[in-house]
Amino acid sequence: MIKRLAREKGSAAIVITSDRDISKFAERMGAAVIPSEQFQEKLEHASGRLEEGLEEEEEEEKGVKKKGLARRLSKKEKRTRAALKKL
Repeated sequence: MIKRLAREKGSAAIVITSDRDISKFAERMGAAVIPSEQFQEKLEHASGRLEEGLEEEEEEEKGVKKKGLARRLSKKEKRTRAALKKL
């Protein structure tokens, strides 16, 4: 069923799985693939932010200057990061 949805939706799909076969298939179809462990971390981080309060984190982040990545990301990594930002 996951493969069928990845085939139908193509690059509009976000597949969350730890199964190598499904992830390889979804990547061939152009879907963004997020490992389930990484998705779980994202959920835990989001729930932690709600508990702590968004105002405290915003104040801490204002003083930090970000320099950016030292290398270019692969297309696969760009799709994964873009999919994570949407969640």
